[in-house]
Amino acid sequence: MATTSKPSSETLRDAFERMSYGPAPEADAPVRAWIAEHGGRFGHYINGQWVDAAAHFAVHDPSTGTELAQVAQGAATDVDAAVAAARAALPAWQALGDHARARWLYALARGIQKHARHFAVLESLDNGKPIRETRDIDIPLVARHFYHHAGWAQLLNTEFPGQHAYGVVGQIIPWNFPLLMLAWKVAPALAAGNTVVLKPAEFTPLTAIRFAELCHDIGLPAGVFNLVTGDGSTGAALVDHPDVDKIAFTGSTEVGRAIRVATAGSGKGLSLELGGKSPFIVFEDADLDSVVEGVVDAIWFNQGQVCCAGSRLLVQEGVADRLVAKLRERMERLRVGTPLDKGVDMGAIVAPVQLDRIRALCQQGIDEGATCWQPSWASTLSQAAGSFHPPTLFTDVEPSSTIAQVEIFGPVLVTHTFRTPAEAVALANNTPYGLAASVWSENINLALDVAPKLQCGVVWVNSTNLFDAAAGFGGYRESGFGREGGREGLWEYLKPIRAHEASPLPVIDVAVVLDEGSSAANNGSAPEMPAIDRTPKLFIGGKQTRPDSGYTLTVRSLSGVPVGEVGEGNRKDLRNAVEAAHAASGWAKLTGHQRAQILYYIAENLSARATEFAERIVSMTGDTLSAGEAEVNASISRLFTYAAWADKHDGAVHDVPLRGVALAMHEPIGVVGTVCPDPYPLLGLVSLVAPLLATGNRVVAVPSARFPLAATDFYSVLETSDVPGGVVNLVTGDRDALARTLADHDDVQALWYFGSQQGAAAVERASAANLKRTWTEWTGREWLDPRVGEGREFLRRAVQVKNIWIPYGE
Repeated sequence: MATTSKPSSETLRDAFERMSYGPAPEADAPVRAWIAEHGGRFGHYINGQWVDAAAHFAVHDPSTGTELAQVAQGAATDVDAAVAAARAALPAWQALGDHARARWLYALARGIQKHARHFAVLESLDNGKPIRETRDIDIPLVARHFYHHAGWAQLLNTEFPGQHAYGVVGQIIPWNFPLLMLAWKVAPALAAGNTVVLKPAEFTPLTAIRFAELCHDIGLPAGVFNLVTGDGSTGAALVDHPDVDKIAFTGSTEVGRAIRVATAGSGKGLSLELGGKSPFIVFEDADLDSVVEGVVDAIWFNQGQVCCAGSRLLVQEGVADRLVAKLRERMERLRVGTPLDKGVDMGAIVAPVQLDRIRALCQQGIDEGATCWQPSWASTLSQAAGSFHPPTLFTDVEPSSTIAQVEIFGPVLVTHTFRTPAEAVALANNTPYGLAASVWSENINLALDVAPKLQCGVVWVNSTNLFDAAAGFGGYRESGFGREGGREGLWEYLKPIRAHEASPLPVIDVAVVLDEGSSAANNGSAPEMPAIDRTPKLFIGGKQTRPDSGYTLTVRSLSGVPVGEVGEGNRKDLRNAVEAAHAASGWAKLTGHQRAQILYYIAENLSARATEFAERIVSMTGDTLSAGEAEVNASISRLFTYAAWADKHDGAVHDVPLRGVALAMHEPIGVVGTVCPDPYPLLGLVSLVAPLLATGNRVVAVPSARFPLAATDFYSVLETSDVPGGVVNLVTGDRDALARTLADHDDVQALWYFGSQQGAAAVERASAANLKRTWTEWTGREWLDPRVGEGREFLRRAVQVKNIWIPYGE
């Protein structure tokens, strides 16, 4: 018998005003069938084969808490097998040539596109993020990265001459963008000719497993890509493996520090993309309605589980109340629910442990006096089976409070107010991180004035969370070092082919000491007048200063003859030098042309004293006068090289899919410590200091410990060459003791060390405290050879790249 429903009293107008959403579920049956086909159990992918493991662990659906599959727990033996497979596959993979590798990356891109919906659904099930994000953002970007790097593979030899792959690369990725992080790392590594061992996050390994299956299906050569799943112990085994040539890690700052320490002195390449506490700066002339939608994308995208999430809202006082009111209204309309519902705005937090951390930090914010606000419906989420957290807004937040300084990694926004642009910049830079920032203003002059002042690697103008394979992504300070994407990202997987094997002068610890008075034997002749003592001082802040210790060190030639003395610098001298270097920040504001003129002037004044410097070098090294003259002439030429580069080592405009541009700006790192090699005591110093000066850095240099007198003579050249005080500082003394102090110093942004392997290991371990950039070498270079002693390698190391995204149009 037919039945009729009771007519609804709601009118069409009422329904239109209410605008309630019905469910719009995405079918997950094909993905669950794929899991079932494997018996709900997955192994490692090693050398083109699926390998079972002795132990497994469960992977869960964050939205329900139910088990999705069992995944292999990698042991050290599994990592050994994967690294061995990658090593064995390396020669053939590199022998393929650029075009063949480009074809393989192209095939991966096409495969991802063909299975895009499958990857998107699997990612949402495994991670908890909304299907709209995986379908419309993550997976298209994954395919884009493989297409983009297929192009770099094709152009590798022409665009990166003199470079080759590291070899076997170990990669460890996080759980917030599982497949996209895989693409960011695997695509450039393969394009550059490396082979890969990847460890995905233990919470979200399923799309990486599906990617390994795709590699197998298209016939990628065995061993080129290897996958080992597991927890942190598996990652540690990969980091510690002696046959891995480079580690690429994305994850927490704490783990990044541990990896920096673990790889210290190993010679492994290292790139770290770590945490962030990104500012979202709103000036009073900004379009507030656009700002509100920008905030939604900045902090509630992917439930706030984004390393560059705009988690700190900095608002100019005049519009703060209006903006907060608009945000609360918008938050009331956000929808939180099952990730496979195409109508939800926020899905589930990845795991209960992360949900507990978010809740604990929110409570800490309340305990510290901040005001917490959540939508009226927030309490209903506590009844949900999965790990859900409502969008949360904190006001009345002190800049020093925990929630303003610590990365929460959840849908939690903290707000501050400011009055002037200078105050906004100060607040924005008031964390140890430096990953990304957003600047909102209708005044493009203001936006582009503020953007370079922000200590971060990416700035979005009137936009947020924009990514593309053509534009590099990465941070400053404790957000790590290295870049992902674009030309700068490919450099992370290449190292130079040495054009000439290094053959440095030997460094000999001479124990011969002449008896006192032996040089004064005069066969009965009348005694000579005593020489006027000249003990070179340190050079700090543009002045010659006595060492704090009050002690001096004797400088001897290789034959053991005393040739002079230098001051014995210590921790306090370095502290004074770093302070002087920071006070000389105006050097970075000079134009490239102005810096070039001063470098030319240094070369001019050195040239006028070429014979004097050559003789000084010979007195220490015992080499021929012609060798000393060759070193001085090479130093003059090197100064000319970097004077030439000072106004030419510029950035780029990236072609990104946006109505606008992404400007890749080369910025100086700041204060850089340089520990100079013993061979070629003048040329080694000039070769390290000059590129840093050319790019706007200030330097605290430790000259050759064995032959320092060339450097102490050189500071008199600096004094007469218009070099501003504090731009170059020279501290003589024990090389490794001073290097360790520079590595420990939190106000030193980078350290270049050319010495022993033991010293390099100590420097890299100490640098983990503030994750400063380090460049260490202990094998020596032939500094006279310009192919290895100067050029773009030094310039790349001397800058950090900031990508500024600028949309335009009505």
